[in-house]
Amino acid sequence: MLALNPELRPIWANAAFASTVGITLEHLQNHPGPFFQHPGIRVPDLLQITSAMSERREASQVMQIRHGDHRWVTMLVTGTPALEGDQIVMWMLRLDDLSATSPVEELTSRLLDRERQDLEVLAGVSQVATYLHGTADLEPTSRLLTGSVVSRAHFLVDLDDHPVSTTPDDPALRVLTGDRDAMADLDLTITHPDGSLSAAVSERLRELWPDETTATLLPVPARHSVVGLLAVVPLAGEGIDWMDETTLRVLRVAARRVGTALESSALYLREHHLAETMQRAMLPHQVEIDDLDVWTYYAPNTTDAQIGGDWYDILPIRPGVAGVVIGDVVGHDVEAAAAMGQLRSVVHAYAFDGTSPDQVLGRVDQVVGGMRVPRAAGVVCSTLTAFDGGWRLDYCRAGHLPPLLRRDQDVTYLTDGQGPMVGFGQHATRVAASVDLRPGDVVVYYTDGLVETRTRSMRDGLDVLADVLRSASGSDASRIGEELLARLARRAEDDIAIVVVRIPDATPTIAASRRRRWSLPHDPSALRMARQAAREACADWNLPGRKSAELVASELVANAVTHGWGEVTLQLADTGDGLRIEVADANPAPPVSTDGHPDRIGGFGIKIVQRLADWGWRHTSDGGKVVWARLHEDPEAWPEPRGTLQASEA
Repeated sequence: MLALNPELRPIWANAAFASTVGITLEHLQNHPGPFFQHPGIRVPDLLQITSAMSERREASQVMQIRHGDHRWVTMLVTGTPALEGDQIVMWMLRLDDLSATSPVEELTSRLLDRERQDLEVLAGVSQVATYLHGTADLEPTSRLLTGSVVSRAHFLVDLDDHPVSTTPDDPALRVLTGDRDAMADLDLTITHPDGSLSAAVSERLRELWPDETTATLLPVPARHSVVGLLAVVPLAGEGIDWMDETTLRVLRVAARRVGTALESSALYLREHHLAETMQRAMLPHQVEIDDLDVWTYYAPNTTDAQIGGDWYDILPIRPGVAGVVIGDVVGHDVEAAAAMGQLRSVVHAYAFDGTSPDQVLGRVDQVVGGMRVPRAAGVVCSTLTAFDGGWRLDYCRAGHLPPLLRRDQDVTYLTDGQGPMVGFGQHATRVAASVDLRPGDVVVYYTDGLVETRTRSMRDGLDVLADVLRSASGSDASRIGEELLARLARRAEDDIAIVVVRIPDATPTIAASRRRRWSLPHDPSALRMARQAAREACADWNLPGRKSAELVASELVANAVTHGWGEVTLQLADTGDGLRIEVADANPAPPVSTDGHPDRIGGFGIKIVQRLADWGWRHTSDGGKVVWARLHEDPEAWPEPRGTLQASEA
């Protein structure tokens, strides 16, 4: 017998309890939790007995209790409440040893417990495999297998680059290249031939389990090939028959699920990379429009590794007439990116014909119907036409979010000119709307990634956007755009495209009209994009030192890609006395000037920047850093370094 207080903690036990289960009352009382949560107790369905006890009624439950000699004993536990009036003062538990009286029941209970354990492991493996995302780090899955189905397990899937062994008998290679039912024991006590797969696998397993002498290798199969190995070892003393038929079956199912998940994840990431490359290749570079202050921004969703169909276009149609287009294709895959490219090309072609926005979208509807573009899209097509004292904005909306107009401190949604999405408008009549813009007016075009998140509805996001735009203190398009990003896009969950157009209220300052920003991919392709951005900015702004600007921009971006993480952004600005380059990433550690790496190529990036520019760095509000450089007045002169590491600059 065992007595529990109302909180189900042990308070008394008779002598028969200690002799039957080999556990003292003091041992149970040293565990801080309730009796049924003790690690030495297995309850197949804990809810069954705890629910009954919460209803203040007698309950019985079969459970296993770990004996003092470490074997598991199956018990029938019956709980009876002891009452004083209406209050439960304690629970009396009677424990009957089932294993001593019924070997058949003990065997049945053990088999059922093992089957339930196997199902739990496979369910856990499936859940982990769902979130692999192409990584070879399978430690969570290995831990699910360890201590339950087998004693210890480890997945090895980073074997693609290993040279093919010429050793006639290579157990690891035989499993990797054999059929899906292959299996081999790998001796960890011997030295396998240099260059063999078994040598590499043995080295890794000895690091994990230095005291083990052998491991069993199983294939990790995908749909069309074997992508890795699963290595398992028993605990000492488990004997040579530890790998029974049930264990082997569970291991093979687990390995197959992991292999299939890895293959699917790799295919998904390749598709994402292809789609992102397509999308970035089709986005326009920021262009200059005479007498307009324009700022643009695009960033893919790197958090969820998806790709969408967002795009924008700034079109210098003819002197005094500019086109602004923004769109969003439904979906997040290669097909969405391809549809975006088709639609952008069609809109781009018709916009230069000089037709009005409603006519452009009407013709796009006809072409899209004939081309059978597989995805619908929301689009805002607009033209800005200069006239004495201002600009006229003509716009037409095809199922897209309305642009915002800020005039003084008032913000208005431009909701007119609405029609169905492209793809559903073949039989619709498009209608354009117009508004006259005055000096100082600001128009903001955007896609839904700026305003909608999992925790914020579209309507609430639009209200926040209007509030931020109303209170934005920037005096030019770029500063207004930066404020929108800082307030709304710090943790974006979708692709974002933004265009900010401001009608200058006076001759714009150089700093106001000459500022550009890019979001760059975190890979080597960002260096090429940085060089191109610096080259085009110098040409458009008629600045000297194009070669130096390319070199400094690429070196700062290379440093961010190599040593940083998170989003990499590049910002270029003409300050009036030279080009200023800023590169931001999420690593708060400052850049370090070195004399190169003694054991590999490179390490001179900051030295190069010092020769061509004054430079420094500062922390950002979100925990990252910005490294800035201002080119010397005569950057092609290659002077001696005169820049120093500075914590901040006004």
